[in-house]
Amino acid sequence: MLSPFAWPVAAQPAPVPVEAFAKASPFSMPRLSPAGDYLAVATDFGEGNHAVQVLRVSDMQRTAVLRLPRYQSPYQLEWVSDKRLVVAKGRKLGSLEKPVPLGELLATDFDGQNQRYIYGYEQQNAATGLDRGFGYIEGVAESNDGRFYMRQLQRNPTSSMLYVVDTQRPTFKLIASINVPDLEFVIDRSGVARYAWGVNKQDKFLLYASQDGRQWQPLELPYKWTPVAFSADDQRVYGYMSRNDGPSQLVVSALDGGNPDVLAADAFSSVGRVQWTHAPAVPFAAAPQAGRPGMVYFDPGRPDAQLHQALVALLPQQHVSFVDSSRDGQTLLAYVDSDRDPGGWYVFRRSSNKLEKVLEAREGIDAEQMAERRSVRFKASDGMELEALLTIPRNSEGKALPTVLLPHGGPHGISDNWFYDTDAQFLANRGYLVVQVNYRGSGGRGRAFERAGYLQWGTRIQQDIIDGLDHAVGMGLADAGRVCSYGASFGAYSAMMLAARQPQRIRCAVGLAGVYDLKMMYKKGDIKDDAYGRNYLQRVIGRSDEELTANSPTMLAASIKAPVFLAHGERDERTPIAQANAMRSALVAAGRPPQWMAVAGEGHGFYNDANSIAFYKALETFLQANMGQ
Repeated sequence: MLSPFAWPVAAQPAPVPVEAFAKASPFSMPRLSPAGDYLAVATDFGEGNHAVQVLRVSDMQRTAVLRLPRYQSPYQLEWVSDKRLVVAKGRKLGSLEKPVPLGELLATDFDGQNQRYIYGYEQQNAATGLDRGFGYIEGVAESNDGRFYMRQLQRNPTSSMLYVVDTQRPTFKLIASINVPDLEFVIDRSGVARYAWGVNKQDKFLLYASQDGRQWQPLELPYKWTPVAFSADDQRVYGYMSRNDGPSQLVVSALDGGNPDVLAADAFSSVGRVQWTHAPAVPFAAAPQAGRPGMVYFDPGRPDAQLHQALVALLPQQHVSFVDSSRDGQTLLAYVDSDRDPGGWYVFRRSSNKLEKVLEAREGIDAEQMAERRSVRFKASDGMELEALLTIPRNSEGKALPTVLLPHGGPHGISDNWFYDTDAQFLANRGYLVVQVNYRGSGGRGRAFERAGYLQWGTRIQQDIIDGLDHAVGMGLADAGRVCSYGASFGAYSAMMLAARQPQRIRCAVGLAGVYDLKMMYKKGDIKDDAYGRNYLQRVIGRSDEELTANSPTMLAASIKAPVFLAHGERDERTPIAQANAMRSALVAAGRPPQWMAVAGEGHGFYNDANSIAFYKALETFLQANMGQ
């Protein structure tokens, strides 16, 4: 447990402009070509316009740009040879949505020439007779000869199929098929599919093994084992192991998943942030997902591991991740970020021993002006150990600060982490302590911890957040009399539930793109549209009318005494604006009409920078009016 912080009093600098926080990052998913000559990067030009750019590494000059239809964005980028690239298209409507794959695959050369529509619903390849469907990039042939592995998903799938695709012609060769839908494949270094894994509609984990990609057998083990990649000689397998649904460990195992040797593990959280060597790629380090990441080097003698350690020593306040490397390991692409720095991509050339920044994630953010984020652990009121992230305003005394509770969305399988967080940094820059609790149900600590939050949306999860607030108050950081709640999606639900459950403590509440009526989730929104989504709803919120009513903010509006600000996109498919309308009506009926912001054309969160700027300005004014600074 940390002691209360004591910070020297200093003159308050001018706040960072709202625009710096609201503007979306222009770059994502950079990938280095196998020879190290080119960089492909997904680019956001704003207002729903996306493209893939190819840049020459030697001078960062653009050699090609592949523009996609509006609101379509790159979902996967993979180099299949030194000069040829495959792009999987996706769609993203709203800042809170994860990109949704469209199943369409394109190929282009580094200079924009020789573009081909490889697969999707747009056309059928008459030469092969391959049916229209969804295509996913499952891997790339290690020979870098222009081929890649494509997982095919048809309408109403009953099986999972894997093809090797030649992007020049194109041609398709079926190399694996199993009569179970929606499985992912793990391919050995010779190009044979050896494992298939996934979950069924009831969320049960499935795992199969094969010698040839044709004959498959279920693999039963006394623990959950998810294979990831093969050793250089194809005799061992790297993967994740979880015992009793606890945190996942990184292991290397026999081909049947037996005799696992643990490479990296943590008792509190799952292991992630795995670092890989150049080809043939094998892991050499990993870090726990919770807290400030501390890298564990389990194969420190490899040249790439030694380079990584040298870069970490050179940049001690930041986190270094190897994103990609050339085939010969002479050129590496690294991502460097921290709690204060949203990050940038660097190219390292062994020939010159030089590290050069080539892309900036957020140009308007100066890390020196951002606040420190600290991970603390505390005991919930029932004794469960939890983690909270505290963002402490710069140049403050660090005592009795006005506080914003900022619960994350999801809620299940998602978690807050130590790295730069836009909402938290914006609020801290305005003088607020920000408390983010990884309540039970959050991701990163194993399935048992996630399931502990099922059917607890309005009860135990909210108490976990209050317990985190109490911990911050006990540390002397938070002012118990000046607390507001704000969140997006499930976080918005939580912000309203906190205001209803703790009316004496919450001075204001803000919801962005929230769900407020649990019964409505079975009638409106895209979660209910397939069997997996409907089963998910039954697992996490249940079917009891009494429980759904008791845990819906719309039904508890009379208990909310704090001023409320509701913001929502009118085209939201995940939590339709009917949710916000219902919350608004309930508050009006209770005599507490909310501040209202409905935005035409926006989805689950605001995609347009101008709308994000307007929201942040409204949020800032609302908090100041109700809590001060």
